[in-house]
Amino acid sequence: MTKLEKLVEEFAQNVAAQTEEITHGSAAKGNRHAKRYIAAFDKLCAHGDPGRDALAVLFIHPRMDVRVMAAAFLLRHRTAEAKAVLEEAAQHRGLSALSAQQTLKNWENGTWALDPG
Repeated sequence: MTKLEKLVEEFAQNVAAQTEEITHGSAAKGNRHAKRYIAAFDKLCAHGDPGRDALAVLFIHPRMDVRVMAAAFLLRHRTAEAKAVLEEAAQHRGLSALSAQQTLKNWENGTWALDPG
């Protein structure tokens, strides 16, 4: 497994772990996982576009929360693909759908700022 693949896996695992913690009522533990996936994203970005492109494999991840988070972070870099993932997820119910809806809203009103470039 390459360094980029390990970072992508770290991102995915921590998004899933955060969701599980939030589902079980532990926002504090969830926040620890958020810090880890943000750190993984920052390390991917340190590799430039190849690092960001590596994260795009998560657009087809089996977990919706992982797909949504990857799309949220890649909106500036892979706009059309990321929007498609978010729009599909927004049609469902639950935390991931709400996250997708809010991300799209922030993108449209110009307040999205996860990866300023």
